[in-house]
Amino acid sequence: MDKLIEKAADIIVNSTLTPALTGAGISVESGIPDFRSAQGLWSKFDPAEYATITAFKSNPEKVWEMLREMDKIVNKARPNNAHFGMGELEKMGYLNCIITQNVDNLHQAGGSKNVIEYHGNTNSLTCLWCGKKYKIEEKRGEFPPRCDCKKILKPDVIFFGEAIPQDAKVRSFQLASSAQALMVVGTSAVVSPANTIPAIAKQNGAKIIEINKERTHLTDSVTDLFLEGGASAIMSTLVEAVKKKVRGISSATVYNMQH
Repeated sequence: MDKLIEKAADIIVNSTLTPALTGAGISVESGIPDFRSAQGLWSKFDPAEYATITAFKSNPEKVWEMLREMDKIVNKARPNNAHFGMGELEKMGYLNCIITQNVDNLHQAGGSKNVIEYHGNTNSLTCLWCGKKYKIEEKRGEFPPRCDCKKILKPDVIFFGEAIPQDAKVRSFQLASSAQALMVVGTSAVVSPANTIPAIAKQNGAKIIEINKERTHLTDSVTDLFLEGGASAIMSTLVEAVKKKVRGISSATVYNMQH
């Protein structure tokens, strides 16, 4: 694993453009189960009944039973070392953007500024009728939360039947096309259209670094380096390896200038 981490750090340090694609696996260590897992939201609430835009519009009170559960889980979650590590890589200039399928706001809480959200964010609410927006904190005591116009508010997450924001798609595809390296963290990348990003990056010559607890369909198709294990531990080690390389480069530069 040490050699693989070294190789991954080399790729990151030498890349001029490195985005990351993240999914549910990065937030599991923060206490948010993957919706599709045995402990996930879909085991209690049938997504066809609770997670479509049609269901929300026809019976928002019912859908808020699921959303209330989701809010309890997400509200308790805190960023883990994978989120903090990615925030640090961005600050150092070695991670340009995170494309995430998560709605938990943990990348931002972990220090990342440049985040493209495919499925929205639970941190805010919008009235579908009058368009007014609210922060979730303003309405957390209400169940279900209502707008000043008395209509029930919808969280700014993408329900089944709603389109992925066009801007998110365009920007992420542009990044994937220009990337020299792509980090894939905590996702098996099976959900469309995020699942096309690794292939686009690979076709355009990017090195794919995959961090997952187990092998995925990407591992044997597009992945160049597979780092197997929890995102939190691997990202911490990887960030340290990047720092070490950067220090080495700086020292070598100073030495060359002096001699």
